[in-house]
Amino acid sequence: MRALFDSLWQDLRYTFRLLRLNPGFFAVAAISLALGIGANTAIFQLIDSVRLRQLPVAHPEQLVEVKIAKNDHCCSGNFSDRHPNFTHPQWEQIRDRQQAFSNVFAWADDRFDLSETGERRYAEGLWMSGAMFHTLGVRPLLGRLIANEDDRPGCGSPGAVLGYSFWQREFGGDPRAVGQTISLDRRRVPVLGIAPANFFGVEVGRGFDVALPVCAEPWFAAADESRLAKRQDWWLAIIGRLQPGWTANRATAQLKAISAAVFENTVPPNYRPDMAKFYLGYKLETLAAGSGVSSLRERYEEPLVLLLGIAGLVLLIACANLANLLLARASSREREMAIRLAMGAERGRLIRQLLEESLLLSLVGAALGAVLAAFLSRYLVSFLTTGANPLFLDLQPSWRVLGFTAAVAILTCVLFGLAPALRATRADPASAMKTAGRGLTASRERLGLRRALVSSQVALSLVLLIGALLFVRSLRNLLTLDAGFREDGLLVAQADISHLNFPLAHRSVFLRDLLDRVRAAPGVEDAASAAIVPVSGSGWNNTIEVLGAPKQNRPVPWFNRVSTGFFRNLQTPLVAGRDFEEHDTASSTPVAVVNQSFVAKFLPGANPLGRQFRILVGPGEPEQIFQIVGVVKNSKYRSLRDEFEPTAFLTAAQEKEPGTRTKLIVRSHASIGPLLAALRKTILSGSPGISVEFKVFKTQIAESLLRERLMAALSGFFGFLAAALASVGLYGVISYMVARRRAEIGIRMALGASRGDVVKLVAREVALLLGTGLLVGTALSIAFARTASALLYGLRPTDPATITFAALLLASVAAAASFLPALRASRVDPMAALREE
Repeated sequence: MRALFDSLWQDLRYTFRLLRLNPGFFAVAAISLALGIGANTAIFQLIDSVRLRQLPVAHPEQLVEVKIAKNDHCCSGNFSDRHPNFTHPQWEQIRDRQQAFSNVFAWADDRFDLSETGERRYAEGLWMSGAMFHTLGVRPLLGRLIANEDDRPGCGSPGAVLGYSFWQREFGGDPRAVGQTISLDRRRVPVLGIAPANFFGVEVGRGFDVALPVCAEPWFAAADESRLAKRQDWWLAIIGRLQPGWTANRATAQLKAISAAVFENTVPPNYRPDMAKFYLGYKLETLAAGSGVSSLRERYEEPLVLLLGIAGLVLLIACANLANLLLARASSREREMAIRLAMGAERGRLIRQLLEESLLLSLVGAALGAVLAAFLSRYLVSFLTTGANPLFLDLQPSWRVLGFTAAVAILTCVLFGLAPALRATRADPASAMKTAGRGLTASRERLGLRRALVSSQVALSLVLLIGALLFVRSLRNLLTLDAGFREDGLLVAQADISHLNFPLAHRSVFLRDLLDRVRAAPGVEDAASAAIVPVSGSGWNNTIEVLGAPKQNRPVPWFNRVSTGFFRNLQTPLVAGRDFEEHDTASSTPVAVVNQSFVAKFLPGANPLGRQFRILVGPGEPEQIFQIVGVVKNSKYRSLRDEFEPTAFLTAAQEKEPGTRTKLIVRSHASIGPLLAALRKTILSGSPGISVEFKVFKTQIAESLLRERLMAALSGFFGFLAAALASVGLYGVISYMVARRRAEIGIRMALGASRGDVVKLVAREVALLLGTGLLVGTALSIAFARTASALLYGLRPTDPATITFAALLLASVAAAASFLPALRASRVDPMAALREE
């Protein structure tokens, strides 16, 4: 064993000396590997954080999430928060009837305003039932945590638990924060304790700043807006810890058994008989929740897996490049290897020595790649983070990430090191003694291997270039499409008047006066209010019946409630009829303006003006019939990706129960700084109790396309890198070919061949490599393009224009890379070449 270690140490020292004597080769190899391994490790680290890592709580494998089994007929009501799986009455029924869990809790996300007056400053909030911390086995860092006794009906003023990062940021880590009060939505709340540093909640990708008991929700809401007792407000998620000996399947069976009783006791009073029938058919089920729940996971899991595959292809191209470099080095060392074999060296020892050189390169590349991955993964998180959507991910290296990096390092060693090692040690000692020091294997076999490596690089590079162009063109399609409105010069001001405690009857008057003041503010060209800001991800739909039209299967258009001037402000053209006017009031006939998709789907071939539709309501609710007075051009509603959907617009002036929040869409071409100052002064001057938040509409549009921007940016970078690596590989193999055929070229020129003939000879070699690579790459691209079809917009995965342009681009780059070797070949001196031979 000691002899083995001694020989390994000798080989390692010899490898260090060789690499020290070839710093250029060592630097190129290490940087190539660092880029490939770093990109793969960074993306895998995100996948690990988002999908694979368990929650940092006690026995996470025992946690399951309770959900309603997928049903084609969705429940209706008011949906808020990122995981609105249940209403509070449903939660109480499940909590009291379940037998599968030793502990169970409900939770919801929210945002709280930290400012005392004026413009909002948000903290990420967490509503939680009293058993949450106990169920998860979380202990306080300071003070105490919320318990069951804190979450009781009518608890009024609650106590809050602060997240560790928030405590550090707002209180500087001062232990005296416990016992102090903090302003949340302008209500003073005492601090009970501080959560530990490694606890961020149960939602992966989001941390919490402040946690409050669910029972305190009415204390923060306006009198008529509390979600606690309403059977149609869906806002809670539920997680339980399985009883000892129970499995998720057994828990699902028990929850299905109580489903009928749960839903029978919680039917919303406004459900019609047909809706109630679907509601009563719901069944409960459980899903594993040891790795938490996450809307981030749902949105980015597929893109991250695809990006990992793309980064893997880049690493394969880098390995092919290094294999070519090592084959070239092996050519220069063949006489050395042959002599060592002739003197009695074992071939296995020589292969091991060459593999140690490859392994050392892999380890150095992996170490540099790990450093690069740390920066790249944090860059990706910051890329996806916005003011309205702050992301929190634990990016500390886990055993999976370290194991992945080590496995990639070993795999790259085998990929680029094994073939050159085997080739270098196959030299014939007798032939070596007859040579004058030149390489022994200027053979077709070796050149054929190098050709195969370059062709594979070209093929994989074409796959990556086609992918990059598809994602870039998809993003361009989204950015340049006609969304039905003009986004330039728009600012959204979200105003909250709940702290003014206006009675219901006075709200509409105040909100109308507020809009008039904003319209008169300096620098404002126009303004309108809307319940739903276009392309904000929010939505409101309802089942309707179009009077006098053939019965349709549950027509469900989208709705928005807007002020007069809304369409003029967004520059959405009126196609027929009229806009909302000042005489459309609460006492006049309820009216609606619909879009072209509404007419095409629900009133095909008919004149829509004057037609009526009814919003279907439940027992005891007043009937709502609206007359269509206008038709507007189609515009995007929730997302730019969505098709134009049937939409009905109602006027805010006819709203019977206005809420305490409104969104003002302001058009102005003034500088953003003076405009914000003017709007802030205008909104707050008359009523300092209003809280307001501003967002540039164009920024909102850009943030809605973060996934598309991520795919376009990273695939574009990887495609460029792949093309560059393939060009280097092609340059290397053509240079090698020219050098090995120098004597042949000299003879050809001595026999009368022109420089143009020599260039054609090299060009044929380039065309062979390129043609083979492009042909294989096109086939691979078509085979794998469908995996990305869900992420594209306005393009087919096999778009011929994209494939053709990518092939031409790669061919141009490769041709440019082979120009210098071809030029060098054409300038060979025949006499000098013959003397060398």
